[in-house]
Amino acid sequence: MPEQVRLHHVGYVVASIRDVVGKFVFTLAAEWDQQIFDDPLQQVRVCFLSVGTPGNPLIELVEPATGNSPVSRFLAQGGGLHHLCYETDDLAEQLKLMRSRGAMIARPPMPAVAFQGRSIAWVLTKDKLLLEYLESSATAERG
Repeated sequence: MPEQVRLHHVGYVVASIRDVVGKFVFTLAAEWDQQIFDDPLQQVRVCFLSVGTPGNPLIELVEPATGNSPVSRFLAQGGGLHHLCYETDDLAEQLKLMRSRGAMIARPPMPAVAFQGRSIAWVLTKDKLLLEYLESSATAERG
């Protein structure tokens, strides 16, 4: 991966954020700012937990907001660890690189509520690893 790619968060699918967030906070000694973001484009609700020192990757809890949510089927199979999200300085170039490595673009770039409208895209590797790519804040400000 290009040097400008940084692990931003690890996504974990749950049935209800409110039902499990306390357990995650306790078990991981995490901090939660009490925010839950409702993203109608992705049909999910998400929150972020910070663990350890500032700058460490976050833990994202993802809850389906509708029965048609892209994560509903994954949850029906038990939920759990879902994806890795990398922040990138050049989203288009990163997607081009991933295509050259045989990955499939599962969802093209779209704005994300939890990231103040910065673009995200979803990629499925040949080994069936789901990756989310997040446009860096510096790139979004320039664009």
